[in-house]
Amino acid sequence: MLRITMLTGAAFLMLAGSAAAAQPIEGDWLTLKGTTAHIAPCQTDKFCITLMDGQHAGKQIGVLKGMGGQYVGQVTDPDNDKTYDGSATVTGNALKLQGCVMKVFCKSQVWSRK
Repeated sequence: MLRITMLTGAAFLMLAGSAAAAQPIEGDWLTLKGTTAHIAPCQTDKFCITLMDGQHAGKQIGVLKGMGGQYVGQVTDPDNDKTYDGSATVTGNALKLQGCVMKVFCKSQVWSRK
């Protein structure tokens, strides 16, 4: 019985550690075009993506919801103002964003943490 309790406790600690180790989405990210995108909490339990410099400085280009490195929401292409269903995954200092039309035609980008 003690062995089962110890194994259960160890598994719980491993899961808790991996959740705690997830990188936050908040912060400044370098986009593929070399501009800075700032991601910060907004609304209730959501994160807004705003471009900080470049041609579209000050423009909000996304709203995502999630935690633990996995996020979903909407992202907007600032060049044509089209909005897509999107997702984002944080892995270390990389943010992979994906935007899809009808969940079939998707494009993705990887941004790096500044």
